[in-house]
Amino acid sequence: MDAADLIARFRLTVLPVEGTYFVRTYTSSIAAHDGTAAGSAIIGLFADAPRSRSLFHRVACDEMWHFYAGSPFRLITLAPGGASKSVVLGPDLTAGHEVQYLVPSGTWQAAELLPGGDWALFGCTVTPEFRPEHFESGYAEDLLPSWPDRAGDIRRLAVPPSEPAGLTDLLPPGS
Repeated sequence: MDAADLIARFRLTVLPVEGTYFVRTYTSSIAAHDGTAAGSAIIGLFADAPRSRSLFHRVACDEMWHFYAGSPFRLITLAPGGASKSVVLGPDLTAGHEVQYLVPSGTWQAAELLPGGDWALFGCTVTPEFRPEHFESGYAEDLLPSWPDRAGDIRRLAVPPSEPAGLTDLLPPGS
């Protein structure tokens, strides 16, 4: 299969601002303390062609990433207080690839295929459920002062200044 086959198979659409192909596959029937669903999940795709990746953003929820198939990809996290980390999710456990990784609430994150990769199929599970108002875009001028060690990643994967800071006006309810 190639990326176009996966986009058609899972009926993936492009997430505004971020650029990831995705489809929501699950919303919990159990309510969280605020009345929203206790969790939600998506299937996502990063591809070389058509180009897709996850630009820097943070959500007000814990987000568990799951690797499913394809090429390895790198997840970069920028934690409150200035710590940063780069994790590879992929199929080669002997090379240290992870198949699951937790990004805690309030942590900046971005992801992209490793050089030479064709596509990566992954999932994200969010608790409580992802809502557009939980999303905040990461702009280079805001991130660089706290994470100068990640300047290259930030410049490459920051949201362009012309893009909105959130998703509330861009996604339909339930996305």
